[in-house]
Amino acid sequence: MTRFTVNGQAVHYRMDPATPLLWALRDASNLTGTKYGCGAGLCGACTVHVDGVAQRSCQIAIGAIEGSFVTTIEHLSGDRGHPVQQAWIAEAVPQCGYCQSGMVMAVAALLEKNRNPTDTDMDAAITNICRCGTTPRIRRAIRRAARVMAGVEEIAAAPPPGITPAGLHV
Repeated sequence: MTRFTVNGQAVHYRMDPATPLLWALRDASNLTGTKYGCGAGLCGACTVHVDGVAQRSCQIAIGAIEGSFVTTIEHLSGDRGHPVQQAWIAEAVPQCGYCQSGMVMAVAALLEKNRNPTDTDMDAAITNICRCGTTPRIRRAIRRAARVMAGVEEIAAAPPPGITPAGLHV
């Protein structure tokens, strides 16, 4: 049995210790915000935080993180209020959206360590792949989130899950 903490809750997985964290999160914990992309650790769609560090969950065996703290996109902010999530929406970053949860997690980890990253810092820390080509918007969103985190800028909050934004007709 493998034990660690996921999103603030102690978990005990009765799975083979060699099981990738991605599958434990998705299949056993029903945390489907963490996406399967390539399965080889290249694309970053499965990025989560392990002890505060952005990691590719498809490449981490659950047995290797015994006692660790894992944070998924679901726990980054329950109300979409994290500055990175706010900047992502404000800068209209998502297109297909598949890579977004992993990308947001990588950016959140970067900004926890470096509140004023250069393009070189961004390139080094965020190796996630976005096939939609939104890199200019991603960079704007990172800079905007950094300003929000520094208290220099505010972004009007996105509506919580399940609430339709005012003026949007569905």
